[in-house]
Amino acid sequence: MLQPLPLTPDHDIPAPLLTELTALYASNREFQALSGDFPDPDDIRPEQVARALAEELAEPGVEVSLARSEGRLVGVVITLAHHPDPADPDPWIGLLMVDAGAHGRGYGRRIAERVAERFRAEGRTAVRLAVLDANPKGLAFWTALGYEVIGHRRDLQLGRPCAVLRRELRP
Repeated sequence: MLQPLPLTPDHDIPAPLLTELTALYASNREFQALSGDFPDPDDIRPEQVARALAEELAEPGVEVSLARSEGRLVGVVITLAHHPDPADPDPWIGLLMVDAGAHGRGYGRRIAERVAERFRAEGRTAVRLAVLDANPKGLAFWTALGYEVIGHRRDLQLGRPCAVLRRELRP
């Protein structure tokens, strides 16, 4: 279900895929409005999505994976092998976004489980993520999957208040 983000030899996202990714990001207007990741949540442009993903991929240990169903892009997940804080031993889910038109169909849960399975297979014992305090739907989603709030802090990118969650990965 998950495949790495394919890039051209110049490390660009192929144009048709960038169009799909832009539509997926734009479909989540509510999240985009509260996250502040894009200047105008009603006008998300391909070059903005490309820039955001390029910034993510420039960090060591970051992977962007795509989820498709019947050929249609239904989700994107960004993972970090290691958090920038050297005291944090766990891998992170930096973003999991499902096309808003596909919410409620189990894609998010399946993507999250595939990520956990991959980390478990790599010998990792837990995974973490942060949920914006202003995102109660996101918090409900992750806690329903067994993630527990272990603290609160501001995110590293924009200083937004977040809950930090962690889930043990049992063999």
